[in-house]
Amino acid sequence: MTVADERDPQLPGRLLTVERDTLIPLLRTRPDADFALPTAACPGWTVRDVLAHCSSALIRVVDGRFEEGVFSPASNDRDIADRADWSHARVLDELERGMTEAGEVIAGWSDGGLDRIALGEWVHAGDVRDTLGEPGAYAGAGLPHALSLLARVTRQRGHLRLQADLDDVDEPLQLGEPSGTRTPARFIGDAATLVRLYTGRSADGASYELTGATAGELNLYG
Repeated sequence: MTVADERDPQLPGRLLTVERDTLIPLLRTRPDADFALPTAACPGWTVRDVLAHCSSALIRVVDGRFEEGVFSPASNDRDIADRADWSHARVLDELERGMTEAGEVIAGWSDGGLDRIALGEWVHAGDVRDTLGEPGAYAGAGLPHALSLLARVTRQRGHLRLQADLDDVDEPLQLGEPSGTRTPARFIGDAATLVRLYTGRSADGASYELTGATAGELNLYG
C-alpha cells in the first residue's frame, strides 16, 4: 500500500461516515453506566468525556470556529465542561451530526490541514470501543481508510520512514517521509497494534516486531 502524491480530499469524510454508521448505533444501546467508565487511553476522561470532546471538535470544524488555542488541553476541557449538563443522547446527536457534516468541510482545506482531525476521531472511537470491551478497537470497517490517512499524515509531518508488513493487510504499508536519509524502520504485526503505537495507545500484550526505531519514536502525539 503506497501513498499517492495527490491528496484524496474525500478520504477523511469516508472514514468519518463509516465510523458513524457503526459507532453511533452501538452507543445508543449502551446503559448510562457505560458512559461513566474511565478510559485508559485518555487519563482523567470518561467515555462520555471522550465523546463530548469528539462531538465538539467536529462541530467546531463544521461551524468554522478556530479561535486561538483551539484543540489545546484547556480548550478541550472547556468544551467538555460546556456539555456537562447535556443528556447522553444529546451528545450522541451532536457527534452524529459532526461525523455527517465535517467531511465536506475537511475536504475543502486543500492543504489537508484538517485531515488529522478525522483520524483522531476514529482513534478516539477506538478508545471508546476498547473501554467498553467491544471488538474492532483501532480496526473494523474504517481501517483501510484510517491506514491510508495515517500514511498521508506521517508523510506530511516528515515522520521517520517505516515499512509495515501487516498480518491482516495484503500489501506493505509505507509510512513517513520517503526521502529521509535514515534507514527505514520495519514493523511486523497486526494493523490495530500499529495504530496503537502511532497514537500513543498501549500495545501491552500484543505480538509484534519493530526494528530500526523505538515505539516512542512512532508516536505522533508524543
